[in-house]
Amino acid sequence: MGNVPDSLYQSVGMSGLIQIIFTLVCITASWWALQSVRFDLWLKSVRSPQAIMLQVILSVVLGYQLARFLYDYANWSSMLKLIFE
Repeated sequence: MGNVPDSLYQSVGMSGLIQIIFTLVCITASWWALQSVRFDLWLKSVRSPQAIMLQVILSVVLGYQLARFLYDYANWSSMLKLIFE
């Protein structure tokens, strides 16, 4: 594909794969953390499909935000070394 070296495509592809895996790990961690929340205090039926879907949506939103924050933090931290060069 043009003058772009294959190693650049591989690097970008590997970065994307790492981000996907890391995001899935964070979503799983948020699902695990949400299991300790007492949803029965707020919901009529904790085992209804709507309640389970709410837990899934909350897990995805929280997990994605956690992954995004940690990924951005890692990028910002790596940029700090440019100040001292």
